Amino acid sequence: MSLNLSKMNMSKSLGIDLGTSNTLIYLAGKGIVLQEPSVAAVNNRSMQVLDVGDAAGLMVGKTAGEQLAFRPIKDGVIADFDVTVAMLGKFIRKVTGPILLNRPKVAVCVPLGLTGVERRAFEDAAGSAGARSVTLIEAPIAAAIGANIKIGAPRGSFIIDIGGGTTEVATVSLGGIVASSSVRAASSKMDDAIMLYIKRRYNVSISPKTAEALKLRIGSVHPQTDVGAMEVRGKNLASGLPVSLNVTSGDVRDAIGDVMEQILDCIRAVLEKTPPELCADIYDRGILLTGGGASLRGLPILLSQITGIRVTVADRPMQTCALGLGRFVEHPERYPYLTQYKAR
Repeated sequence: MSLNLSKMNMSKSLGIDLGTSNTLIYLAGKGIVLQEPSVAAVNNRSMQVLDVGDAAGLMVGKTAGEQLAFRPIKDGVIADFDVTVAMLGKFIRKVTGPILLNRPKVAVCVPLGLTGVERRAFEDAAGSAGARSVTLIEAPIAAAIGANIKIGAPRGSFIIDIGGGTTEVATVSLGGIVASSSVRAASSKMDDAIMLYIKRRYNVSISPKTAEALKLRIGSVHPQTDVGAMEVRGKNLASGLPVSLNVTSGDVRDAIGDVMEQILDCIRAVLEKTPPELCADIYDRGILLTGGGASLRGLPILLSQITGIRVTVADRPMQTCALGLGRFVEHPERYPYLTQYKAR
């Protein structure tokens, strides 16, 4: 029986969006095959990783004794290297099976503006988790490819990627980033802001999962898209007893106002740095909004009102970067300008 070696090699190529909130893996020839929380459950004494992903996510805030469930990636960068390696290794093996003989080629999505040490941490983590070679691709480039934007063309595209830990904003042209900025204000900071707001206004403590549910179900950044109220449960900080309360879309909007202002400042800064010729392209083509935060109600309306530019949300905003990584690993020859990101 003859073997198709090119297909075998492609089948072991992975695009990995290793995010603060979620990890997505694109298996060449198959598509996105894994989308799970970037959470690891460990033994707090030995730091042995017990579980990762969905199973570990269910344990956040509910562990006892020597168990601890947490996110080893914070604000888009690796906070706990060893746990990240173990978590990523388990994710890769879940997708590819044993990798002793055929280690995969991997492309990893990284935030803008990383230091050399932070970039090296991503390279080393992927290599230690089982990758044969590692290519780092910055989030706006991956998002643009995933949204079918021809980034090699001589015209400007404006990308806003609101992830779990960072918001990445960039003007892209001729296969490169012309102007960019990154701010560590994104979905996870919104959750933190909602928890703090509920604590200060209602004297009630809620969990990160409850804050995220509020953001997803009734969260809005524009009054036109308010959807009413949601009942949540928490702990009354005065009595220490369980309590329920109704939280409105207006509450969520007020809570995340400071985070949104940081994101808006980042967008304004990149537009100011963009050359006039590319600004004209952006005005004609509009702004592309990607990442999990792109699903926040009213965001396209707000951004369009502030910039005067049409805003479009990607078809699969949370998966756009992973799709772009997948297209790169399937057809790297189509993106010769990304060879500058070759890491290992």
